[in-house]
Amino acid sequence: MSDHRPFKRDLYEQFARVGKALASPARLELLDLLAQAERPVEDLARAADLTVANASQHLQVLRQARLVDVRRDGNLRHYRLAGPEAFRVWQSLRDFGESCVAEVGQLVRTYLQERENLEAITLEELQARLGDVLILDVRPEIEYEAGHIPGARSVPVEQLETLLPDLPQDTTIVAYCRGPYCVYSDEAVSLLREKGYDARRLVAGLPDWKAAGLPVDGGAAHRLERA
Repeated sequence: MSDHRPFKRDLYEQFARVGKALASPARLELLDLLAQAERPVEDLARAADLTVANASQHLQVLRQARLVDVRRDGNLRHYRLAGPEAFRVWQSLRDFGESCVAEVGQLVRTYLQERENLEAITLEELQARLGDVLILDVRPEIEYEAGHIPGARSVPVEQLETLLPDLPQDTTIVAYCRGPYCVYSDEAVSLLREKGYDARRLVAGLPDWKAAGLPVDGGAAHRLERA
């Protein structure tokens, strides 16, 4: 019989490259950010609270593992996920941690205590109610423009209080953000309920909606602005 050990050793070594690339909290956060929209390294560094040099090093590791790709625009480099499979890798790791790592649940209960009082809506429930509810995308505007739930209005969470007078009070409002551990939608729903609105948060984010095969719009239509 032929010796298959070299093949197996080399094969699992290649799989291990992906595992090694994921073995960093900073790189996981960068993947989460890139699931929202492509960005230059300076924006990623700012959002992840990293130096530009450190962010660049992490992005190179992710790129070597084929999780991240780069688009060149003159002298600028815009980083993006290599494809939907890259998001599913992060999504699977995240979901496994939530289901099987007790510390994840403990952290959520510790840092997101108010979430227990906020009514949530699932992806399936929101899909069934498209057109019947007002959907607010409370992520940064650049992420909204890269893709959003059809009909959603762009209301970055830091602008929400200013824009409250433009929101109808006789309509259920659903706010969503980056994902299940993003606090933007929690903050938005808390403020809306405090002001008397019927508001709920989406349990997941735009990348999860997209990964489920649900429709996504692009462009800057439906942005909410004061007159």
